[in-house]
Amino acid sequence: MKNTFIGVNLIPQNEEERLLKLQEYEILDTPPEGAFNHIAAMAARMFNVPIALVALVDSERVWFKANVGMEDVENVSRGVSLCSLAILNDGPTVFPDAVNEPCLLANPLVTGNFGLRFYAGAPLRTSDGHNLGTLCIVDKQSREFSEADQKVLGQLASIVMDEIELRYLKRNAQVEATAKD
Repeated sequence: MKNTFIGVNLIPQNEEERLLKLQEYEILDTPPEGAFNHIAAMAARMFNVPIALVALVDSERVWFKANVGMEDVENVSRGVSLCSLAILNDGPTVFPDAVNEPCLLANPLVTGNFGLRFYAGAPLRTSDGHNLGTLCIVDKQSREFSEADQKVLGQLASIVMDEIELRYLKRNAQVEATAKD
């Protein structure tokens, strides 16, 4: 994986366990689902941004479970996606003006044609402390993002994680019911 973030190691210390946990949920490469799409759409409207994503960080890529504003893109390289940085933190990661961030100076989403200027991502954190991905919002305009905004984004990310957990429990219950038949 090519890392475009200057001076940042993208691999968390618990990477092996984190990836196993992500695989356990069996959510990667699944079809779109209403709850995730609704939360991403709500985030885009609430924060008045053109792009909102439910992003899951796999070993080499960041895959989008929900995608508002970049519907033709299913995933991006982990070494390019700012979500790869956001999973390194337990709270929201915010770049109000990405062109002023030294670690982003080699990132093609910031310096290239895409023109990313604003990013805010809250981790999708499991109850046992694994950050699987983010709920993130993106704009091509710089903007301020208050502590209150960060709290709301974090709460929305918690709802996404609740949905992931419910999906997992429902799938396991169906497997158990089928096994009994």
